[in-house]
Amino acid sequence: MLKLIPSFLGLSALFLSVHSCTPVEKQEIIEEIVIVPDTIFGFSDDQYWFEGRKIKNNQFMTDFFQEFGVEYQKIIELEKLAEETLSLRKIKAGNIMTCVKNGECKNPEYFIYQPDDYHYVVYALGDSVYTQKTEIPHFACQETATGVIETTLWDAMVEQNMSISLIDKMEDALAAFDFTTAQVGDQFKLVYDEVYIDETPMGIGQLYAAWYKTGVDTFMGVYFENEKYEGFYDEKGRPTKRAFLNAPIRASYRISSVYNLRRFHPIDKRVKAHLGTDYAAPYGTPIRAVADGKVVIAGYTKGNGKYVKIRHDKTYQTQYLHMQGYASGVRSGRHVKQGQTIGYVGSTGKATGPHVCFRFWKNGRQVDHRRENFPPLDPMPEKQMPDYLEKFEEMSNFLARITGNFDGRDLSYLY
Repeated sequence: MLKLIPSFLGLSALFLSVHSCTPVEKQEIIEEIVIVPDTIFGFSDDQYWFEGRKIKNNQFMTDFFQEFGVEYQKIIELEKLAEETLSLRKIKAGNIMTCVKNGECKNPEYFIYQPDDYHYVVYALGDSVYTQKTEIPHFACQETATGVIETTLWDAMVEQNMSISLIDKMEDALAAFDFTTAQVGDQFKLVYDEVYIDETPMGIGQLYAAWYKTGVDTFMGVYFENEKYEGFYDEKGRPTKRAFLNAPIRASYRISSVYNLRRFHPIDKRVKAHLGTDYAAPYGTPIRAVADGKVVIAGYTKGNGKYVKIRHDKTYQTQYLHMQGYASGVRSGRHVKQGQTIGYVGSTGKATGPHVCFRFWKNGRQVDHRRENFPPLDPMPEKQMPDYLEKFEEMSNFLARITGNFDGRDLSYLY
């Protein structure tokens, strides 16, 4: 079996602690590495020939491999072996599969697929057939971020050069707070990992703690994980996740029209009850299911445009109107999970601009979901609390020492 050589030199810092992020320390590690020819996914580029090809929509991987002249029997054998690494069914259209040959006119020996930034999978289809998944060496530095809202939460985070991913993670960690109520003067603090490959930042890793203050109220979520629990919890050990999300789109939204029994309809030009809440957002913004449930309708009407209706239980149903289109696999009868993308913001039907009209049913009657009082989920058992409270106190003390604007400085030395 081919021994793969890591293609990203200088990345043996994978297991460094968050304290080991200085250029000097990295240089010392690099000097210990034996220099080898430039490689692509472990294959020397002076020995192998590469061809990247995009996976087409609705293309079967059997057909893809056969286009390169791979024998059908080898493909069948590979399909079985791939279940232990990355199933061929999970290869996504639009992504690149790289063919590796020992010469331009030779038969394919390997195919390489990268499912994410930190892994690649080798599908060997030469003399022997096997699969191998490899982690690309990377390391994480713990960072902090803070801000004060002067206009909107979104503007405050963008001004700090925070990524959309970090904004999303903060919203998940503080799911008990309705970010549509954010106001000028609110403050936030975050502790998280920035992930690097070599010297290149690749994105946000784990968010460890999020703190938000609005008026006299403070919200805090701390990440905790053990054999039975994983997620964000508050000071009483209750999941910050709620039975229903506050809104069907992320924190970049704004409410453009509220639930109103006496609203003047902008298209019909008459007073007409508006039994939903409109969230304005750019075309194509993902719309997410606010809770687990079963799709009752994924259809179209003249007024609603493209819409999805979901039944969550015997009491609650939700509806999402004016979609630009549906997410893949979303249709009547399908089950969806909380937070799953079910469609994309559009302006189909009677709509003056891109938004989603979100409607909420309780016992068959449309209600204003923002006035519903959903009780928090049950806290973790008492026997789990000591370990969690120790972690909560640690992060609480850490956050308390954070003041002002950090500009992304590493404050891990405070531990």
